[in-house]
Amino acid sequence: MTHPEAGAAPVDDAGGDIATDAGDDPSRSPPVANPRRALAVVIGVVFTDLVGFGIVIPILPFYVRSFGVSDAFIGLLAASYSLAQFLAAPTLGRLSDRVGRRPVLLASLATAGVAWVAFGYAGEAGAGFGTVAALATLFGSRTLAGAMGGNIAAAQAYVADITPRDRRAGALGLVGASFALGFVFGPAIGGLLAADAVVARADALLPAFVPATAYSLPSFAAAGMSFLAVLVGFAFLEEPNRTRPPEEAGARRSTAVGQFRDALASASLRPLTVAYFVVAVAFAGVQVMFIPYVADAFGYDATAAAFLLTYVGVLGAVNQGVLVGRLSRVVSSRTLVAAGSAVLAAALVGIPATGLVDRVAGGVALGGPAWLTLPLVALLLALAALSLGNALVNVSLATLVSTSAGDEEQGAAFGVTQGASSLGRTVGPPLMAVLYTVAVASPFLAGALLLVPVAVAFGRSAE
Repeated sequence: MTHPEAGAAPVDDAGGDIATDAGDDPSRSPPVANPRRALAVVIGVVFTDLVGFGIVIPILPFYVRSFGVSDAFIGLLAASYSLAQFLAAPTLGRLSDRVGRRPVLLASLATAGVAWVAFGYAGEAGAGFGTVAALATLFGSRTLAGAMGGNIAAAQAYVADITPRDRRAGALGLVGASFALGFVFGPAIGGLLAADAVVARADALLPAFVPATAYSLPSFAAAGMSFLAVLVGFAFLEEPNRTRPPEEAGARRSTAVGQFRDALASASLRPLTVAYFVVAVAFAGVQVMFIPYVADAFGYDATAAAFLLTYVGVLGAVNQGVLVGRLSRVVSSRTLVAAGSAVLAAALVGIPATGLVDRVAGGVALGGPAWLTLPLVALLLALAALSLGNALVNVSLATLVSTSAGDEEQGAAFGVTQGASSLGRTVGPPLMAVLYTVAVASPFLAGALLLVPVAVAFGRSAE
């Protein structure tokens, strides 16, 4: 994993030709018969999977609270997903180097669908066997889904396989945009499925053995989206030809510890691995405690919170799919990471500050609909900054990872860095959830402070 960084080279968006293989050697056969279609299919599979994942986000905190337990369990539940993803991502990335991207993606999507079905039955487990059984079902299903969520390493490696180095920022940006679009449609669908009228209608139509609640319906819809992604991938996803025989690539270390040791020993991957970890810990405050925050500070329910997440997703799709690819043509990836970290830190400070807007403005009314208040406008501005900073950091870090690893080790490199991100999301949520019980603003402010060294380090290395 010692390939020199090429982050300062001009980078086009993904709209150009993707006809050469990842090694950019015209003498080699193309990695897939139709690279454009392959890119579209893998982006579509990731999008479909992320729609399913996004569906359950608005209900998670309310689902936990429905069992009468502490908000700290919200953080622990998020940590269980991320811990499993941390352990699985390097293995799935390396496994995709050995047995192929396609089988790893399809098998992980199918297993995730099973996990979401089990998640929807946690309420039934609680009714029949008590709170401990309900929580065990929640944690077990989230752990399994998290392990399968490590397939993002295989998806990113697939894109790297079929995309020339000078176009990877744009292509990886499209993968990021598919994530963002998943959060456009997923939370919106989840919020609608949690609405009382929809639950009542489903209860009248579904058989008795299928629970129809504000929590089960989004869970079953998430399972359905995962199974749909399997069908799409099975029908249309090609396995790319790669520059190294799978058995040779698979002969290297396949354990998470071994791969992390290699990454931390690499001068090019070490700062990227650390950055992924720190950014994930910092972002955990908003990932885990944003919905409880808007519920407590604004009185929003799951449906209202879902629309806020949809708003962030729309902005994220534009930022990651269009803006970052164009910026990367003229600005180095390291500079974009530094700028994105600074913007993200400012946004994290801004989110809890929205609660002070009315006090500072003296209760000034905006006019128009009653729901359009100054605190809400301030929150929307903070979320716009959050989306921009997140796009700059994530796409630029992914580009740096791709250009810092050899063509035969893309899966392993992405597996390690995604594993570092998952480890950060394992450590961060319980910490941020506990901080939230002490002071509402503290998880957001702590995250902002953690981002400052990242901005400084990458700003200096870009000079």
